[in-house]
Amino acid sequence: MNRRKFLWGASTLTLLAGLPARVLAAIAPGYPRLLEGPMIGASTTDGFTVWSRASGTFGVAVEYATDRMFSDARTTAVVPASEADDLVTRIAVTGLKPDTTYYYRIKTDGINDRNQPIPFKTRTAPAKARPIRIAFGSCCRVQIDQNQPVWDAITAMEPDLFLWLGDNIYADSDTEAAFTDNYARQRAVNSLQPLLRSVPQLATWDDHDFGYNDSDGANPVKPMTLKLFKRWWANPAAGTADTPGTFFRHSFGPIDIFMLDGRYHRDSPNAPDGPAKTMLGAGQKAWLKRELKASKATFKLLVSGTGWSNAERPGDSWAMYLDERNELLDFIRDNKVSGCLGISGDVHMGEANCVPWSEKGGYDFYDLVSSGLAQLLSPKFVDQLPEVRLRAPWVGSANFGVLDFSFDPEPRVEMSVRNVIGSPVWDPIVVKGADLVNGRSSWASAIDPKEKKRRDRVAAGGNYYGVEK
Repeated sequence: MNRRKFLWGASTLTLLAGLPARVLAAIAPGYPRLLEGPMIGASTTDGFTVWSRASGTFGVAVEYATDRMFSDARTTAVVPASEADDLVTRIAVTGLKPDTTYYYRIKTDGINDRNQPIPFKTRTAPAKARPIRIAFGSCCRVQIDQNQPVWDAITAMEPDLFLWLGDNIYADSDTEAAFTDNYARQRAVNSLQPLLRSVPQLATWDDHDFGYNDSDGANPVKPMTLKLFKRWWANPAAGTADTPGTFFRHSFGPIDIFMLDGRYHRDSPNAPDGPAKTMLGAGQKAWLKRELKASKATFKLLVSGTGWSNAERPGDSWAMYLDERNELLDFIRDNKVSGCLGISGDVHMGEANCVPWSEKGGYDFYDLVSSGLAQLLSPKFVDQLPEVRLRAPWVGSANFGVLDFSFDPEPRVEMSVRNVIGSPVWDPIVVKGADLVNGRSSWASAIDPKEKKRRDRVAAGGNYYGVEK
């Protein structure tokens, strides 16, 4: 046995002696590698972004090809991982074809990452109308659930895009170390890896990844938390030159996505409501109006960390900022901006609500709500009364939202909330593009008959959750 060990050791040393120094470095302890990532960030018709966090101050590059054998492989320019950005790199892969699958792998200091030897694949955004699936979720608390099986179901749904709607971590702190630790722990969850590596990820934040619970614009460390948010995500933009924040607009096929920042400029929810009270701040609101008016997309998705309806009152949602919300809905109506619908999170349950702006000359504004991905659920709906509740709230398991857009023979979207194994929790809501124009009322045909009965009971002076007869 000792002789065999000796011969094996001698032969191994002989073999290693003939290998290049960079290959030896990849075998040796302390070899260059990624600590977190890769993660696909924003994807466009001609490229995609790869986020990663390295193990040292060396160069990182992406090698990519259209076939799994890498016969036509190209490699991006090397991007240095610096201590100033906590060894994070965001590498743009450009010059690609639209709606095309690309294989890619990471090179750390010129070597293929030893821990991730099998290439990953992702797809560029479509240039033409085709079916598009967008999945989304919120409230991901790694302290509650380190396994997070919901990601298996989300990955199996094969979305074209995944949107994080806030409370993506629960830092609840004013220290940089707490945020960094929580980001790293969440980003390393095993079940999440396949989705991160293949599907474009876009994100906004809410209170727990902005500061403490229910934080508003008075948060004294918000410049620090914004710096870390931008470090850990690969969004196409964050705010504007004169207005900080996480907000941006991103086009994906015939869909424009407006990721909103409801925290950085938020007035206290306890302040009296009125024209001056704001969740978005003057700069972001002017940006949103300008971008909505300029958008030519068939659908315009308004993404908020907190709910759009009047349900959570008192609370931490748009229900406490109704003057500003109504101002936006009036703007959409008065400027004939068609195709708008909302999604939101935060409330630890799945919901489907609607603000019936058709009664005010506009069109009905739908709000599909999903929460949480990994969080304790809460049946707080028993104390709530949104303008229109389309489906009974879901508190049965972790959940995620799905938007299935199609454009042939006519534009439409099918909206559903899915449970932890990917099953729809109620019949989906189908909204046509033709429903999202001024003068069109559609909520009455979309509401579940049981919810309609409950709504009628309230109108007659009874309770929403009364005794069924």
